[in-house]
Amino acid sequence: MLFENKVVLVTGGSRGIGKAIALRLAKEGAHLAIVGKTAEPHPKLEGTIHTAAAEIAKVGPGNVLPIQGDIRYEDSIRHIVKTTVDTFGGIDILINNASAINLTATEQTEPKRWDLMHSINVRGTFFMSKECIPHLKKARNPHILNLSPPLNMDPAWFGKHLAYTMSKYGMSMVIFGLAEELKQQRIAANALWPKTTIATAAVQNLLGGDFLIQRSRTPEIVADAAFHILQKPSFECTGNFFIDEDVLTEQGVTDFTKYAVNPDQKLMMDLFV
Repeated sequence: MLFENKVVLVTGGSRGIGKAIALRLAKEGAHLAIVGKTAEPHPKLEGTIHTAAAEIAKVGPGNVLPIQGDIRYEDSIRHIVKTTVDTFGGIDILINNASAINLTATEQTEPKRWDLMHSINVRGTFFMSKECIPHLKKARNPHILNLSPPLNMDPAWFGKHLAYTMSKYGMSMVIFGLAEELKQQRIAANALWPKTTIATAAVQNLLGGDFLIQRSRTPEIVADAAFHILQKPSFECTGNFFIDEDVLTEQGVTDFTKYAVNPDQKLMMDLFV
């Protein structure tokens, strides 16, 4: 098992892409710490950290630790990292998946929405990474992987939803900087982004409902891409902005039909691609 006894910390791990990555790595023997705010059932969101942990525990031999946390707050970040290290003895991989989205034009963007996106996407990602670095330095093949897009300076992406674009590019700039800063410590810092929209709660509830879900791929395509990235030597593979389909194509995958929610529908390209 390629990730046997590796300790993987995943933010936003109770559903969607975060849970899919946790499941994929659990199958390969990893120990998982999954972080989320949802500890009790939510009327609009499927699953909790506890139901996700139970599902992940069934697929692999490793242990699973559900942690209720909010990465907007330093005390919560410290609690998340300390609890993970106290339980498993260290951290080998950090997956910065937690994110907030609001695709509004500037005049329609409320301060609380701007603050939420930047507090989670940029600030939370930055300080989660900071808190994990001392532990990643001790790991054999340490990786930080952000779910954020390539830094595409096409003005169209700024004009459509400036606040969200700034926040996601902020996550990507964290990778851009950490890859250089942590090079001497041989800690990899990479980003991964889907080529198409992915069938998640955000797509269902905030973006396009069932219409867009039917034109999306499942989170498993991102999880499979992450699986291949995180195997790579950390001192060689850093500072990259990967696209899920490209990663799998390099691995010899030619048929992506199994990832489509509805193979009869034309896929919708994701933002920033």
